Amino acid sequence: MTSLAPLEIASGLVLGLEDQPQVAASCVAPLAALEDAIRPALERTPCLISFSGGRDSSAVLATATALARREGLPLPIPATNRFPDVAEANESFWQELVVEALGLEDWVRLEFGDDLDSVGPIAAAVLREYGLLWPFNAHFHVPLLRAAAGGSLITGIGGDEIYGESRRRRAALVLAGAVRPERRDVLRVSFALAPHRLRRAVLLRREHIDIPWLTPSALERLSTAWADFAAAEPLRWSRHMRWCARLRYIRLGVASLGLLAGDHDARIVHPFTEASFLGALANARLAAVDRSAIMGALFGTLLPDEVLGRPGKASFDGVFFGAHSRAFAEDWDGEGADRSLVDVDWLRDNWRSPAPVSQTHTQLQAAWLAHSGVDRVEQAPQGALEAVPAGGPPEFPGG
Repeated sequence: MTSLAPLEIASGLVLGLEDQPQVAASCVAPLAALEDAIRPALERTPCLISFSGGRDSSAVLATATALARREGLPLPIPATNRFPDVAEANESFWQELVVEALGLEDWVRLEFGDDLDSVGPIAAAVLREYGLLWPFNAHFHVPLLRAAAGGSLITGIGGDEIYGESRRRRAALVLAGAVRPERRDVLRVSFALAPHRLRRAVLLRREHIDIPWLTPSALERLSTAWADFAAAEPLRWSRHMRWCARLRYIRLGVASLGLLAGDHDARIVHPFTEASFLGALANARLAAVDRSAIMGALFGTLLPDEVLGRPGKASFDGVFFGAHSRAFAEDWDGEGADRSLVDVDWLRDNWRSPAPVSQTHTQLQAAWLAHSGVDRVEQAPQGALEAVPAGGPPEFPGG
């Protein structure tokens, strides 16, 4: 099970860096390294791809498909959870575009109502078995793992961290002469080259963390830890890749899904988080500022441009807070919440509102466990927050 610090449970943010894995620069091309990470899963059939239609899962599906065809391996099978009653989770247009472009015939499509609610039947079984897992929606992959039983499941986890926005990437490219400078780059470069303590002070002053359900003292602790982390984000691309590999919320998420995969005799692979791929990417010279350009450089021959450059992504908030969560919230009296960290009244009102904040769902599950009398909330030491820098958004199984 996952050990989360009390403030991580309350805030819905997992904090810090892990010591592993160690990432060494590699001369292997990034796409070849990605294929090496994918190949063992293709060799253990059936090989399913956790496929949402987003850019990350589409890139993994395209890479696996091209590799299988080139080496005569069984084709991977896209596997998709669908939610007809949640409009904002509908990615059918993008899913069908990608599957058609890749010429795939097999496609596992599973439809759900409230089954994947954060305290619904599938999540409840996981919570009773393992206690809190990170992320709160790790159970999203349980139906896909069932379908992959005896074989493999590949995800696009880690793509957001590698290809997403970086506060210092633009400055690094300007300093390397890889992009033409513009007026605002003076401020970007100045910030990037400033001492850590100055960057930290600027972030504390200018970037406010909005978590209104935390008590003032808890929010102050979290804001300070986050600023420490954000100010330490590496400037150079190669070091940034090593930093991505150590993100605590990624490492805990990978461990959580490994537990669930073991329940179904399935191998689960997250090629974007593999040290070999990150090492190859660390050595690559990608003169690209934004996500679309980076993904185009890596996967431009495998996917249509409109997929690699698509704006936005689906939202699954309505999937994870449905009838089961609302029924629990209706009678919740604050049990399972640390009142020194959490404003129980704010949380109760939010959970009864039309659009509860998804970042509160780890606390929701902790409260559900306490109410159910299941003593499975393992907490990291109280000092974990102070011992390591903070980091990481709450999202995880996207793509």
